[in-house]
Amino acid sequence: MISAKIENGLNELLSGANVNIQPSVAELIEKATSRGEAKLSADGALSAETGKYTGRSPKDKFIVEEPSSKDKIDWGKVNRPISQEIFDSLYTKVINHLKAKDELFVFKGYAGADKESQLSIQVVNEFAWQNLFVHNLFIRPTEEELTTHEAQFTILSAPTFKADPAVDGTESETFIIVSLEKRIVLIGGTEYAGEMKKSIFSVMNYLLPEHGILPMHCSANVGEEGDVALFFGLSGTGKTTLSADAKRKLIGDDEHGWSDNGVFNIEGGCYAKCINLSKEKEPEIFGAIRFGSVLENVVLDDKTRVPDYDDNSLTENTRAAYPIHNIENIAKPSMAGHPKTIVFLTADAFGVLPPISKLTKEQAMYHFLSGFTSKLAGTERGITAPEATFSTCFGSPFLPLPATVYAEMLGQKIDEHNAQVFLVNTGWTGGEYGVGKRMELKHTRTMVNAAIAGQLNDIEFEVNEIFGLAMPKAIEGVPSEVLNPRNAWSDPAAYDKKAKELAHLFRENFKKFKYVSDDFVQKGGPIAE
Repeated sequence: MISAKIENGLNELLSGANVNIQPSVAELIEKATSRGEAKLSADGALSAETGKYTGRSPKDKFIVEEPSSKDKIDWGKVNRPISQEIFDSLYTKVINHLKAKDELFVFKGYAGADKESQLSIQVVNEFAWQNLFVHNLFIRPTEEELTTHEAQFTILSAPTFKADPAVDGTESETFIIVSLEKRIVLIGGTEYAGEMKKSIFSVMNYLLPEHGILPMHCSANVGEEGDVALFFGLSGTGKTTLSADAKRKLIGDDEHGWSDNGVFNIEGGCYAKCINLSKEKEPEIFGAIRFGSVLENVVLDDKTRVPDYDDNSLTENTRAAYPIHNIENIAKPSMAGHPKTIVFLTADAFGVLPPISKLTKEQAMYHFLSGFTSKLAGTERGITAPEATFSTCFGSPFLPLPATVYAEMLGQKIDEHNAQVFLVNTGWTGGEYGVGKRMELKHTRTMVNAAIAGQLNDIEFEVNEIFGLAMPKAIEGVPSEVLNPRNAWSDPAAYDKKAKELAHLFRENFKKFKYVSDDFVQKGGPIAE
């Protein structure tokens, strides 16, 4: 419950003469360029640099320890507690900091395309370009909806306010603090816009399960026959790329809910990685970057202002944020029925997992809880080269509740709707990172399309001897030597050694799930020591 002091401070802030509520796209672009926040690229996108913070800061993220939620939160390295006293003190400082600004920009909108579970939000920004970012990423209200809009959650974003850890109780100058009781998110010390997007996703991951809705870190699309496919995976594994398919309507590229009504997008836009982006390989995303879009840390030519998507001098984590309607082939509204195909995406830097494998129910639960991938450079501060990581449910940084809550909900929905689950490796083949090569996107697309079309239901499989995964022996359009990763290595013994090394990491990671059925461990995990 919001205290009178908190509510009064927020009302006073929003009623200030310096506040621009729901500015237009054109206004925000004018403000951002005239204030020196960003530049206009040759394609009309607003291009901003975020300084030293070019990715999320997970060690600076906290949840306030409050009576109404503290017994529900899965406290630990991801969900780190912070006191109400620290939050209240920083809240006052952030409010005063924002009041002193010449101009503020306020976006009012929604999270969740399904109106039965929709969350109304507002975001207060000191940067015009960041307000354009949230305008693109969240669901924009109609003129009629705006007249009755009452925010249930507020983000206060103050990038130029830097905390003093010795005084403010933070880990660094940066902080992302969520108060579930006061329904406020405080962000300071970082200009990386993704913190706003992911904060609301974390909030939805807390709220939706209470209503029997599974929140998911996945992309989703739907075919002409109403066949829905989900793509789970962490940043850089291909969620956005693979879900942007000219032959299927895009529901959303990153965050969804699965209710009794089906699947719905939580957002109103896309936040695509654009390092090495090209019109030839990813035409939908390339074409979506135009007037009104936001580029983050993409290098522009000084004279022509043409983006150089191959330049990683600022970060590997270059981004484009655009409203979902910039993609031509989308579901309207961003909702569809129940999924028949679920794809778990992983970018395996070990180079040992099959490019595609069909999972049993136990394997699906095991790999969902494991959430293995390789964390790619630039996605988080301090990551300079790919490294193996296990992110529970392919989204542990954003899950306030125990992982088993989400896993059990997924298992129930797989059973209820008879969904087929596949594990797809978009990472390396023929050797580990630095030796092998990245999976070819055209091959991955072909395999995924075959899975969605049901072409892998009645074909011949062989079993990977170390992971127990069922691998197709042949898929039209994909070289047969690619399908079995052991055959793609020049030295099969080296493959076995590296595969067993990864299998060991899987087992060690899974030990943290003390209350999971033995079936998932014995039937779902690696089979060879």
